[in-house]
Amino acid sequence: MDNQMIFDAVQEIFRDNFDDDTLVLTRETCADDIEDWDSLEQINLLTAMEKKFAIKFKLEDVRGLKNVGDLLDLVVRLTA
Repeated sequence: MDNQMIFDAVQEIFRDNFDDDTLVLTRETCADDIEDWDSLEQINLLTAMEKKFAIKFKLEDVRGLKNVGDLLDLVVRLTA
């Protein structure tokens, strides 16, 4: 799976979780940019990504995530 396919899949996960088909992510998108993105929603997003990509996040990996770009880089690394 290439980076664009991963980005598209992550965007779809965000759209599903936030129930917003118009949501457009960038690498700079962060929790402050999406009104309903709170700690519970963060867990839901990470769980959906673990299922989609058959990966397992470690607490130390996700603790320092600042934006979607950091998250994408982590998913790419774990799926490589």
